[in-house]
Amino acid sequence: MFQIGESLREARIRRGLSPADVHKAIRIRERYLTALEEESWEMLPGEAYTKGFLRTYAEHLSLNSQLYIDEYNARVARHDEEPTLVPHPSATTPRQLRRGMLVALASIVMVVAAVAGLAAWRLGGTSGPPHAGQQKAGAGSVAAAAPPPAAQRRTRTGAKPVVSAAPAFTRISAARGRSWLLVRAGGPSGTVLYEGILEQGQTMRFQLRPRLWVRMGRPSALDITLAGKAVAGLPSSPSNLLLTRTGARAA
Repeated sequence: MFQIGESLREARIRRGLSPADVHKAIRIRERYLTALEEESWEMLPGEAYTKGFLRTYAEHLSLNSQLYIDEYNARVARHDEEPTLVPHPSATTPRQLRRGMLVALASIVMVVAAVAGLAAWRLGGTSGPPHAGQQKAGAGSVAAAAPPPAAQRRTRTGAKPVVSAAPAFTRISAARGRSWLLVRAGGPSGTVLYEGILEQGQTMRFQLRPRLWVRMGRPSALDITLAGKAVAGLPSSPSNLLLTRTGARAA
């Protein structure tokens, strides 16, 4: 066990750097750097940000960042709430499979019932006019076929099939240097899809389902495309973006 904050402060002082110098180099606010050095974890915006700041700060000081992350996880982090920090493909669970089978079975039953109703209506509608004897029959005679219910009439026209939109993707590339990156599904409290340092030349690809929330440590180093179109006007300091099919906006 070692003191995270004291070790960072000593390494910074040995290199002759001030908090302002570190801020200019890695674009982490000075109050967050001070919170790391004083181990004031409650002053930081959350565990995901804290680990990203800690890794970036340690690497800037030429320290083994993984040792600091491991010490933070062992001594500070809430393990029962820690999200998955690596991208993972979506998997179909047995519960989802059962749900899909039930939906498909219900659809088949509805189609069969509709076809049977339509056939019965057509057969009843093609019968000829009753004979004179039948017209004079009393209460025991068979009544004429009633008009088909509205649900059966609708089956004659048929519904237009719903065509789902093709999936849209976004690409995030470290084109001009390395940058810390956090990507969540849906919004700032959504599932973590990726967190880490995006090295220069590295590209990550994510599907918009239906939107992504992105936190960038160094936006000026990144290129972002949305459904094949480049996102222009990225800020110069650490910022958040909300990416949807219609475009990107600050979040």
